[in-house]
Amino acid sequence: MASSKNTKQQPTAQDDAITSHPDVDTAAGEVSELEKRKAQDGVAKFSRLGWKRLTILLMVTAIALGTLSLPAAFATLGMVLGVILTIVSGLLAIFAGLLVGQTKLKHPEIRDYADVGRVLFGKVGYEIFHFMCILQLLFLAGSHCLTGTTALKVITAKDVCSVYFGLASAAALFVISLPPSFAEVAILGYVDFASIVITIGITIIATGIQHDPSNPLTASDWSAWPKPGITSTDAFIAVLNLVFAYSFTIAQFSFMDEMHTPRDFNKSIWSLGVIQITMYVLTGALIYAFVGQEVQSPALLSAGTTVSRVAFGVAIPVIFISGGILIVTAGRMIHGRIYANSITRYVNTTKGWITWMLTITAIVIVGWFIAEVIPIFSDLVALISSLLNSGFALYFPALMWFMLLREGKWNTRKNLLLGGASLILLVIGLFLLTGGTYAVIRSIVEGYKSGGVKTPFTCS
Repeated sequence: MASSKNTKQQPTAQDDAITSHPDVDTAAGEVSELEKRKAQDGVAKFSRLGWKRLTILLMVTAIALGTLSLPAAFATLGMVLGVILTIVSGLLAIFAGLLVGQTKLKHPEIRDYADVGRVLFGKVGYEIFHFMCILQLLFLAGSHCLTGTTALKVITAKDVCSVYFGLASAAALFVISLPPSFAEVAILGYVDFASIVITIGITIIATGIQHDPSNPLTASDWSAWPKPGITSTDAFIAVLNLVFAYSFTIAQFSFMDEMHTPRDFNKSIWSLGVIQITMYVLTGALIYAFVGQEVQSPALLSAGTTVSRVAFGVAIPVIFISGGILIVTAGRMIHGRIYANSITRYVNTTKGWITWMLTITAIVIVGWFIAEVIPIFSDLVALISSLLNSGFALYFPALMWFMLLREGKWNTRKNLLLGGASLILLVIGLFLLTGGTYAVIRSIVEGYKSGGVKTPFTCS
């Protein structure tokens, strides 16, 4: 992989540019001094992230929702193919994460994924990448809101309109998303990670206890091979859920921009990769083996009514903290773009906090709307993966190597190996973009036609 200067990005003249604030009734010189101090405080505030907290941030970005859909993917693909694809997807995710990190080191001016579009394709590229990033993050916010709605319904077991649960989920996401610094929100990541580990443990133990091979009523019908009569739509959705489970690169540039030592990012990527692969293989294989073909998505619903309520209660932090971090990522992209040349972007003034809260409010409202329009967990996850994650997680990192990172002649051993791996990322990403998107849209349409999906904004 290409070597590059690994120092922390220093603020440029443009970065430190400030605008006057007419609401401050002070002499011009004093305003300038005040704003300079605020800018210095802001730079310090957003340069406190180390590799351990980066690992936590990346972990809670990826692991939260993905883990809950894996056993259902195993049920579709079979145990053998499920395990193999889980491991392969993890290795591809590690490679993509390393490419993204190396790109950040070589181009420290990149603050978020949208900036990659500018480096690759100029202003038009920036606009396209920015739109895609925001769209993806909005869908992710909706996905977390939808999961929160499901969790609250299961926990309370009350006959309450699901729209109200959705509003409660949106309110929780808003509160979690208020801190603008990733270093601050990363503290909650430790709670998030403990939450998902305990939740998975409860689900595995509960389904294992319920499973009795000698009893025909509780014996599992798991299979080493794909389920009979599997359709291309089912297969695509299962594979896409595996891809989604490893998706973290959408926020990696944003996280790394707050690091005080960016060159340490590789420690985070390798730590994350090993933890993810281990956790995903065990979760998918064990729960599928215990429950069989009837395993649900999210998998917590397969643990029995009482245990599901307990597990969802424990999972509340992971649902809302992970969603909150993604909303902060979207908020930073939007707010930072609007106030790029003002101290307002540091969110350490009255105007900064007001505009930040308005930005977060808008993102949460749109996310809640998405959750109400497409209230199908697996298909929503798959739609995100095929349409957007296929790029951010696979073929965009491949393009980064071909266009930004490759150095020297093509026929060197290093370039042949990295070029081959990048080509695999590119091909798989484009394949999932086209075939996967078609399969998911077809599945959603069929679901609505069959009447198996509640209509938007109803209380089912």
